[in-house]
Amino acid sequence: MKNKKWWLCAFVFCLMLATLSPLASSSPDGLESVAEEKGFVDMSASSPFSVIADYMFPGIHNEALATILAGWIGTTLLFALVFGVTWLITRVRKSKLSPG
Repeated sequence: MKNKKWWLCAFVFCLMLATLSPLASSSPDGLESVAEEKGFVDMSASSPFSVIADYMFPGIHNEALATILAGWIGTTLLFALVFGVTWLITRVRKSKLSPG
């Protein structure tokens, strides 16, 4: 992939957003806020599994720091997945195009 610097720039930008967004407001997100306001927040079904429940980690008591860490982990995993799939697709296409 020729544009690795763009991947890196996008990754760093997303990490910055993940770092700053929990510090922007102490209010709940829009969907949670509306659910609380309309009184159906407790009607949701529970998830069959939870990777990072409510963005909290054992041993990290600062909610903002835990949310930032969850954002970093999610961003890193998503970028690794997308980068890997893109790399794989590029390799397959190159192998199909090369004479062989």
